[in-house]
Amino acid sequence: MSTPSLEIKSVTHRYGSRVALESVDITLQPGQFNALLGPNGAGKSTLFALLTRLFKLQQGEILFGGLSINREPRLFLSHMGVVFQQNTLDLDLTVLQNLEYHGALHGLSTREIRARAEQELEWLGLKDRSHDRVRALNGGHRRRVEIARSLLHRPSILLLDEASAGLDVASRQAINGAVRDLCAQRGLTVLWATHILEEVKTSDPTIILHKGKVLAQGIGQALCDDQNAQSIGELFEHLTGTTGQAA
Repeated sequence: MSTPSLEIKSVTHRYGSRVALESVDITLQPGQFNALLGPNGAGKSTLFALLTRLFKLQQGEILFGGLSINREPRLFLSHMGVVFQQNTLDLDLTVLQNLEYHGALHGLSTREIRARAEQELEWLGLKDRSHDRVRALNGGHRRRVEIARSLLHRPSILLLDEASAGLDVASRQAINGAVRDLCAQRGLTVLWATHILEEVKTSDPTIILHKGKVLAQGIGQALCDDQNAQSIGELFEHLTGTTGQAA
């Protein structure tokens, strides 16, 4: 069996006396689209903050390719692309300028950045918008720019925290499909955090997180079979006592 891309072992995180994550264990295999499904407040964003080292790890261990991120933080971050829930683009810069700034932070040359930006924007259907200010783009297109930016340094792991939040159904489906294509075409390992049930397929490796605890982890269909559930939605409701949001 190949070495997991990412291993989260017994991770616990507290905000004062409140436990946001409790003994969380998650394993991601290379080249898979992994769905992290949980209602708002489940602990998804806290987990992402730990993975991106915005928060210091309090308890437990996170491994990348078998290496501790505490021992090799730069190596870990150099292999990670991230799309946060909140838009982090500079609205007054052009699409290309946003990508150039990000690429420079990763030590890429101007030639490398522009070549890669052209490739990613063309693949995402935005090549003709590279010189437009981000402010002129709609929400779905801004998300695509953020995905293009996250891929510039050629990461092996892509984290997306509620990447489709606030978008219309067509935009959500398009972005979800594009990210799935990355797994199939580039062997990228994806962790897609969402509370929208329709974004998760029964064929996906699925993690259900609720109130800071992992309630289930495995292929969606197998999890449904284990719980005699007819769908991911029914499984989610059975395990959490809540209903997920429909697309």
